[in-house]
Amino acid sequence: MSAKNRTVSGALGGFLGLVGMSAVVGILVTAAVAPAVALSGMAATNTINVFDSLPEYLSIDRLSQKSNIYASTNSEDPVGTRVLLASFYEQNRVDVPSDAISQFAKDAAIAGEDPRFMEHGGVDIQSSFNGAVQTLAGGETRGGSSITQQYVKNVLIQKCAVMTDADEAKTCYADATKTTADRKLREMRLAIGLEKKYEKGDILRGYLNIAGYGGTVYGIEAAANYYFNTTALALTLPQAASLVAIVNNPVKFQLDRPDSETNGAANGYADNKFRRDYILKEMLKYDKIAQADYDAAIATPIEPVITVPSTGCQTAGDNAFFCDYVTKILKNDVTFGATEEERLANFSQGGFNVYTTLDLDLQATAVAALNANVPKTYNDWNIGGVVSSVQVGTGNVLVMTQNKDYSQDPDVQATGANYTSINYNTDFAYGGSGGFQPGSTYKVFTLAEWLKEGHALTERVDSRRKSNWGVFQDSCLGPQNYDNDTPPFNPRNDGGSSESNPNYTALQSTIGSINTGFIGMAKKLDLCGIRKTAENFGVHPANGSDLGQNAASVLGTNTIAPLTMAVAFAGIANNGMTCSAVAISKIIGSDGTELPIPKSNCIQSVEPAVAAGMQYAMEGVMTSGTARASNGATSPRVPMIGKTGTTDGAKDTWMSGASTKVATVVGVVNVGGTNWKSQRSYNANLFGKSAATARHRIWPIVMSAANSKFGGDAFPEASSNVINAVAVPVPDVRGKSMSEAKTTLEAAGFLFVDGGVTSSEMPAGTVANTDPAGGAASTRGATVTAFSSDGTGVVIPAVIGKTEADARTTLSAAPYGFSVAKLEQTVTDKAQDGKVVAIQPGEGTATRPGDAVTIVIGKYTAPAADTKPKE
Repeated sequence: MSAKNRTVSGALGGFLGLVGMSAVVGILVTAAVAPAVALSGMAATNTINVFDSLPEYLSIDRLSQKSNIYASTNSEDPVGTRVLLASFYEQNRVDVPSDAISQFAKDAAIAGEDPRFMEHGGVDIQSSFNGAVQTLAGGETRGGSSITQQYVKNVLIQKCAVMTDADEAKTCYADATKTTADRKLREMRLAIGLEKKYEKGDILRGYLNIAGYGGTVYGIEAAANYYFNTTALALTLPQAASLVAIVNNPVKFQLDRPDSETNGAANGYADNKFRRDYILKEMLKYDKIAQADYDAAIATPIEPVITVPSTGCQTAGDNAFFCDYVTKILKNDVTFGATEEERLANFSQGGFNVYTTLDLDLQATAVAALNANVPKTYNDWNIGGVVSSVQVGTGNVLVMTQNKDYSQDPDVQATGANYTSINYNTDFAYGGSGGFQPGSTYKVFTLAEWLKEGHALTERVDSRRKSNWGVFQDSCLGPQNYDNDTPPFNPRNDGGSSESNPNYTALQSTIGSINTGFIGMAKKLDLCGIRKTAENFGVHPANGSDLGQNAASVLGTNTIAPLTMAVAFAGIANNGMTCSAVAISKIIGSDGTELPIPKSNCIQSVEPAVAAGMQYAMEGVMTSGTARASNGATSPRVPMIGKTGTTDGAKDTWMSGASTKVATVVGVVNVGGTNWKSQRSYNANLFGKSAATARHRIWPIVMSAANSKFGGDAFPEASSNVINAVAVPVPDVRGKSMSEAKTTLEAAGFLFVDGGVTSSEMPAGTVANTDPAGGAASTRGATVTAFSSDGTGVVIPAVIGKTEADARTTLSAAPYGFSVAKLEQTVTDKAQDGKVVAIQPGEGTATRPGDAVTIVIGKYTAPAADTKPKE
């Protein structure tokens, strides 16, 4: 029969004699029969009015339940191949439907707690009366609560449990549990309202799911799991009775404290057994079980099989830091609530099955590679090792691991440097550190801006090391002058590699990671533009601040999370389309519905043509540049791009790269302490091998696994205009002063080099000539060497056509004073006989006075007679 059609009028007859009782008894009686019966003229009339004014509606919110986080070996089907990483809860509860609960448990609850549950309208008058008498005798409210009233009380307590304000929660709990008549009256009113709205079976199911079973165990399913390693549906009769016994007094009757005085193994859990046996007796009394069942159950000893559930990310082992990252997303992302308080409430209520993007195959490979090459601790150097991998085109986080053991317990952390709760791969807001300097891996964003602004890979820049770099353009903060810095801004290259080449191309600077080459590129760009391009790839400081954009930042001085750099490199590999990181692929709520999740936000960071140019240069890094070691050790080979990075003093070393399918960042870093300089990666040996090259041992292992599983395609071909710089004519600066020549050549985009003094007819101090010569075609940024005249040179005069004697007179006279030699050359033109037909060096050639010249004199020879016979 529906609860909505049931009234409490049938209970009136036996209780009219109670009208003369005290006001407290009146409250209990009238609460039980009102508002269905009018009791005008009774002593409790005023109480009835109070009762009727109380609310009868109780909202039953979602219960706080255990949530589960899963990973998979199949990114295409994370649910079908799920593997549990960890469960977490504030209340260990699994809300189950009625048909998943043993009938023994249902009958035990009714028989032991509320035998007339199926008949009353929410309040059991007889039990309430007995409780009232005890209250009058003892001075406080005692007993008499029906299952519905207990359910109401638990619902009210549950509302307190999910409050985020500690003081409000404390007040709420005190109000829900105080032993006063007004609380009892409110409970009754709400219980009657609940019975009008819900079926008895629903109320009983709700009661068994919400009740506390000791400690953090809530609900019949979690209790069955914890105490007997079974399910609520599979509970035996004595097990069900033991669990229902706990509900009556969770502290006294719980079964997981064998050393306690009242519950110890020595007395066979006597307190629980006493209550259990009482419940069994009541079940027999009300014909819920047969005599044989009762006898067998009574004779069964209480033998709990305590099965502690995994709780928290510390149970996720090698995947703990990724697990922690997921929990931070659940707490921080607006998808799960508009405010932090709302998100925390949703998180604490739980009941989620969270399916993540972690690829357990790749993760296991990365963990093994990291453990084999980077120890958890090392002398006085607080060494860190990190690996982050992201799927290109989706932003799915496939790998996240580091060389530490996860613990949130400060006492555990104090036992050794191998323990931490800090996730080195992520931003500070998501459990991470303040980030790390990415070093030269950051140069790719200057490369992107270089190509965006129309420069080509083979265009050259001034790559000389110097402390007077001058003014850099910055459209956001204004021009930045580095001429008077103290100490001076004087970046060097590893091993002084640019000393042999004063003007590297952008391609050479990328392949060889030339610091001064990139500073030279930045000098021709806008520092603000470089910063904005980096931001377009999703790059941001790990601590949430703004990116720095000074000249030094070009070399990677911002502090950035490894995961952020992995996302950026995936964007480069994805033809300039960057997709933000996502770690959750699906969430199923406690009611089985799929919940909204954070989606990857994909933006076109640079045009595909620019990305193709970046890929072209970064493939060169892998095949012939600083990442050759990583490329050579990767198998199977697929096309890959990459960039290495080393910060000042080798504090942090990086290998970052990608195929068209997966991007991976590997770092060996300093994570704290002051002694890293003596143990930095250039000096230290890790497992007998150089710490500086550990990145090149780890990265290929991870990417080999990624290539085997995901494959990789060829990158798009870069266009000619992206690769090849446009040739422009070299200005003719002969006769100009050296300073004018320098200004003219640099304005045209060339690197001016003073070639020193040479003999020339040009005025002393002016440009005698250049190499390449004026008018010749060359690329912007190329070196043009200018030679200044010493003013002593002469130009060979015109003597062709003169007689030998006249030529000798001219050439030997001042200011020439040449030493003249002669050669003869047969001529057929009689007019050239005895005349100069050529001179070496040629006329107009600049040379020094007194140099040797050779004149060629024509010697006429008549043509031979034509002896060919006539026809």
